[in-house]
Amino acid sequence: MTETKKLFIKSYGCQMNVYDSERMAEALGAAGYESVGSAEEADMVLLNTCHIREKAAEKVYSDLGRLRPLKGAKPDLKIGVAGCVAQAEGEEILRRMPLVDLVVGPQSYHRLPAMAEAVAGGARAVDTDFPEEDKFEHLPERPRRSIGPTAFLTVQEGCDKFCAFCVVPYTRGAEVSRPEARLISEAEGLVDKGAKEITLLGQNVNAWHGGQAGLGGLIRRLAKIEGLERIRYTTSHPNDMDDDLIAAHGEVAELMPYLHLPVQSGSDRILKAMARKHTAEAYLRLVEKIRAARPDILLTSDFIVGFPGETEADFAATLALIEAVGYGAAFSFKYSARPGTPAAEKPGVDPAEADERLQRLQALITRQQRAAQEAMVGRETSVLFEKPGRMAGQITGKSEHLQAVHAEAPERLIGEIARVRITRADPNSLAGTVVDPA
Repeated sequence: MTETKKLFIKSYGCQMNVYDSERMAEALGAAGYESVGSAEEADMVLLNTCHIREKAAEKVYSDLGRLRPLKGAKPDLKIGVAGCVAQAEGEEILRRMPLVDLVVGPQSYHRLPAMAEAVAGGARAVDTDFPEEDKFEHLPERPRRSIGPTAFLTVQEGCDKFCAFCVVPYTRGAEVSRPEARLISEAEGLVDKGAKEITLLGQNVNAWHGGQAGLGGLIRRLAKIEGLERIRYTTSHPNDMDDDLIAAHGEVAELMPYLHLPVQSGSDRILKAMARKHTAEAYLRLVEKIRAARPDILLTSDFIVGFPGETEADFAATLALIEAVGYGAAFSFKYSARPGTPAAEKPGVDPAEADERLQRLQALITRQQRAAQEAMVGRETSVLFEKPGRMAGQITGKSEHLQAVHAEAPERLIGEIARVRITRADPNSLAGTVVDPA
């Protein structure tokens, strides 16, 4: 009988990486690996990396350096680098870090079992191809034990937008949409294994074109699956929000009233320099249409502060857009140059000025987030409970608006949707009382 090997995966970055890490674990699980909670327990360690932020590669090299003593103590330990840094750095990782045994890009991880077999025999393996075959066709069926009440489903990968600041088109490749029939089948399988909520994933998820009716049509098809009670999708591009998808927000009860819609800047001059191909006014009109379809929708966004050439007037336009929209939350960053992107060689904003602008923007977003949280007090919302809370007797889950909610309730409600009356708003979560615990 073959001895079971132990696998530890550290995942960096976005929800796509979280999903990819799950699928990597499942692929290697079919080859005899079981997941463990720490590198110290493992026979193989995989770092599933993100390349979006500044110095992402150096962070990976730093983490690899911290694994060196473990490798010294366990010479048979295999170490791999996966994801977008792997795609960008390739052979360079093997050159700089002799302790690394394998490097695999985000489009090739279905080949991990064969790569693991090769490194077990003493080889070092690199696969950063963009293979013609659909990796999802080669991955094993998802095991029941890996599916909780919420699940991710990748429907689209890659990006054709080529924003001036972004490496995604280079590390994830061109936009590819998975076929509708396969997605419906996978979603049915997830629901059969216990999922009540599915989040559709893509670098530009609303650019999905794997069926005749676009993402709105796919959502309408998914909503017919018995037992699927909630649908979400992320991340969207404003230019791909078509009328049918907007209408679905008002017409499909299973589509949750939450939308992450990155804008990056409120200045038309900066948006043009970023190659975003939309204006601030077009974005605001889009928000109006979405809210007309679903008035209670909670919007979140992404912002880059200090993009090359940004003036105080440009930044003021961004603050004005934030005031006009009123967000429930946002991710905001100081611009960091990514090698190989069009903006990388342009002179940046003074770092101290960029820091100060970021603090002002985050203070405004924090006020809006607190207002959105406090507006929930005294209201009822549906919560899908996912796990025990930090305090004894508590369970936690997500509201329709993706807000974290905890309540004193029996653990038998985990995996169920219950009505909760919100009694307190904290900065990053809500507390409430279950209204219908039966």
